[in-house]
Amino acid sequence: MADEDGRTGSVLVVNCGSSSVKLAVVDPATGQRTLSCLGERLGSDEAVAHLTTASGTRDTPLGAGTHREALEQLLGDVLAEDLPPLLGVGHRVVQGGSRFPASVRVDDRVLADVVDLAALAPLHNRANAAGIEAARAVLPDLTHVAVFDTAFHQTMPERAYRYAVPTRWYEEFAVRRYGMHGTSHRFVSGRAAELLAPTGRDPGTLRLVVAHLGNGCSATAVLGGRSVDTTMGLTPLEGLVMGTRSGDVDPAVLDLVSSRTGEDVHELVRQLNSDSGLLALSGLSNDVRALTSAAADGHAGAALALEVFTYRAAKHVAGLTVALGGLDALVLTGGVGENAVGVRAQLLARLAHLGLHEDPAANAAHGRGSDPAGRITVAGDGPLAMVVPTDEELLIARDTVELVDA
Repeated sequence: MADEDGRTGSVLVVNCGSSSVKLAVVDPATGQRTLSCLGERLGSDEAVAHLTTASGTRDTPLGAGTHREALEQLLGDVLAEDLPPLLGVGHRVVQGGSRFPASVRVDDRVLADVVDLAALAPLHNRANAAGIEAARAVLPDLTHVAVFDTAFHQTMPERAYRYAVPTRWYEEFAVRRYGMHGTSHRFVSGRAAELLAPTGRDPGTLRLVVAHLGNGCSATAVLGGRSVDTTMGLTPLEGLVMGTRSGDVDPAVLDLVSSRTGEDVHELVRQLNSDSGLLALSGLSNDVRALTSAAADGHAGAALALEVFTYRAAKHVAGLTVALGGLDALVLTGGVGENAVGVRAQLLARLAHLGLHEDPAANAAHGRGSDPAGRITVAGDGPLAMVVPTDEELLIARDTVELVDA
C-alpha cells in the first residue's frame, strides 16, 4: 500500500493479552498478512511463539522473564523476518472509557490514560499497556496508534449507557455502560453497508443489528453507521451468554452465593467470567463445535446450553431493534456467527416474527452462495440476515495509517 506521501508498506498490529499476544503485519489496502504470530503463556517457563509466514509455521521458545521482556523478545523475532517497510504500529486497547471516542496516536499521556483506565478493565488494559511499552521500546521511530474497543460505542445516547444506580457511582467511579468488540462492530457494520448498497438501502439510515458471536459475544444496534446501543456494559461480562461468561445475571446472586460459601465478590466475579456460560450449562465444553456434536449424540447439557445461548441472543437482538425503530439486517460475525450453521438456524427460528426466515441452502454455505450480500434468509422485501466475516486487524491497520501523518 502507498500512503499520501507515496510510501509503501504495512502496519504491525499488536493485540496484547494478559498471558498471550497476537501480532500481524497487515497491508491496509488489501488486508494481506505478510506474517502472523501468536505468543502464548507469556511470563512462564512454557512461553512459546507460533510464527507463520509464507514459508510455513515454526515454534520458538520464549524466555521466562517478565511480561515485557517476553514481548520484546517476540517483537525482535518478528522484526528479524523479511518484512515490507512498516508505516506504523497499531495497538488494540480494550477500555478507553469516555476519554477516547476515536483512535489516537500514542504518546506518554495516552499511555498513562490507558494504565489509569485499567480500573475499568484490569485484565485487559494493563496487558495492552505492556504491549505498547514493549513495542515503543523496540520501534521508537514509528508512530504508534491506540485503537479502542469502546470507542465505537461512544455515540450511544445517555439513555442507553446510563445504569439506574446511585448518581455518585456514575460521577465518582465512572460506572456506566461502555460496550466492547467495537473494532469488530465498526468493521462489520461498514462492510455490511457496502454489501447492501446495491440493494438500494441508504447507508445513512441503515438499521443493523450486528451480532459478534464467538467465545465472547455481543450485539450492537447500528443506525446510519453509528452505535446507538450494545449488550456489553461496564465490562465484557454483561449481555449475551458466552463461552465461559454468564452474561446478564441478577446482582443479588453474588450476595446469596457469598453468604453460603464465604467466597468474596472478586472470586464470584471470576467464576462468572471463567466458569459460567456454555461451559457451566453444558458441564462439558465452551466450544460450540463440541457442543453441537454432543447435542446431536443426545447430550442433554449440550442441547440445553445451545438452547439458552440462542434464546438469550434472540431476546437481545429483538430488544436492540427498539433503539433502531425497526430492522433492515441482522449481521452475524465472529467465530460462531460465521461458521455455526445450527446456531444460526436456531437463532433465526426464534426471530421469525421479525420477518427473518432461514434459507437452509444459503445458511449451509455460510452466506457464500450466489447472493453477494451474504444473505442466509429467503429473499423478500423485509429484513434479512447476512454473514459478514470480521477483520479487526485490518481495521486497526487502516486507523493506524490514517493517523501516521496526522
